[in-house]
Amino acid sequence: MKNILCAALLSLPLHVFARPPAPDANTNAPAEAVKIAIIPSAASKPVFTTNSVVISGLRIPYVAETGMLPLLTSTGAVQASIFYVAYTRSDQHDLAARPVTFCFNGGPGSSSVWLHLGALGPRRVKMNDNGTLPPPPFQLMNNHWSILDKSDLVFIDPVPTGFSRAAKNRQPKQFFGNSADLQSVGEFIRLWTTRHNRWLSPKYLCGESYGVFRAAGLAQYLSSRYGMYLNGLILVSGVLDFSTINDQPGNDLPYSLYLPAYTAVAHYFHKLPPDLQSNLDNALAESRAFAQGEYTAALARGDSLAPDERKKIVAGLVRLTGLKPQVIQDNDLRIDQGVFRKQLLHDEGLILGAYDGRITGRDDDPAAPYPDFDPSAAATMGPFSAAMNAYVRDDLKFKDDLPYEILTSVQPWNYGAHNDYPKSAPQLASIMNQNPYMRVLILGGRCDLVCPIYTVHYAIDHMQLDPAYRTNITYAQFDAGHMMYVNLPDLKKMHRVIENFLQP
Repeated sequence: MKNILCAALLSLPLHVFARPPAPDANTNAPAEAVKIAIIPSAASKPVFTTNSVVISGLRIPYVAETGMLPLLTSTGAVQASIFYVAYTRSDQHDLAARPVTFCFNGGPGSSSVWLHLGALGPRRVKMNDNGTLPPPPFQLMNNHWSILDKSDLVFIDPVPTGFSRAAKNRQPKQFFGNSADLQSVGEFIRLWTTRHNRWLSPKYLCGESYGVFRAAGLAQYLSSRYGMYLNGLILVSGVLDFSTINDQPGNDLPYSLYLPAYTAVAHYFHKLPPDLQSNLDNALAESRAFAQGEYTAALARGDSLAPDERKKIVAGLVRLTGLKPQVIQDNDLRIDQGVFRKQLLHDEGLILGAYDGRITGRDDDPAAPYPDFDPSAAATMGPFSAAMNAYVRDDLKFKDDLPYEILTSVQPWNYGAHNDYPKSAPQLASIMNQNPYMRVLILGGRCDLVCPIYTVHYAIDHMQLDPAYRTNITYAQFDAGHMMYVNLPDLKKMHRVIENFLQP
């Protein structure tokens, strides 16, 4: 199973390998390292441009601020420059009433380009309406479903993504870990907030993929380190507990949590029996019930599962996944996403996307056990790369000869977890218990095969959270996958859902 995260792209947000990597909960970034450029200092003045965009029929004027913010040590020495793009609505002057949302993707090792030019910012990449690859050359267009009408936006590229770099006397690897990541991104948020007089503004974090893991930890870190309390978190297609997505011998939990995503994708391709095919909601309800009940119990039995019981589970999985019985038997009832992506449309010579199971590609090697690429990742990488490289230099007027690192290697990444799966759900529960006014919005795509939505549900349901505060958590599901916003109907829905969440 793919246990790498991004962004996404996606959130990616992450990278998808041709086949599952060696079992390692810390494998969350590209397999091949790239050379990271080092900059001599963090000092450069931000560049300001003005523009406007029509959102919900109203023209929204804004100022875009693009620059590098110095990351300082306790002695004042510069240890890195963090690249950011901030959008401020220019016709709103009461800063104490105007929300600001800090946004980032995941990986770890991903820039914020996916949320920036895919979902939230005032400009977006032009994709086909269903999220598939358009023909090159690629284009940018106004984003009429940006949330800039309701909140100012700050897009953050953690070191060493985007143009963010370690100072020349610092090693980039010092930022490659959960604790260092929280400190550096948290310090950026503190400094940007201070320089822009936004301490009294309502403040939100929006993270995608590993950015969800980061956001949960940041909420607690900002509170404990700086006394900065947040109004809310927007968590997009992510993970809070790696035990829910990392299938290893002895950990069968991901197989049951992934099953409803398989059902959703099989429904999309009309591979379910007629009674399930006629109603997706009923199909998903049956899939969840089977996963939580008979399937989980059967996996717990291991080799002691009786032959007649095993036969019954095979039939149930065939019904809910559209796979052939032999595939399920050959994989000992345990279907990881690589097998599902390879086998569902195998007879048609197609493989499925990991980030979005709706998107298919031609199978280069039908005899191989796993897909050799991710069609959904391939559909987004080219358009987003071209758009960001043009946009930052042409529209935002930020000139830099360094490559904009959309995705880069940050391995080995230190999760700070020893003899355990990394998890940030306990930090989320802790800060929600301390700050009962902080609300959480969880967004997920039904066809996400990297971070299926029920993996986050499971982590949330098992947090040690005061029952009174569970009403602060809301969920929204979408038709597409990890980057649901590249699917135009989902982008429109996402806009409505987030704007409602940001209402005071």
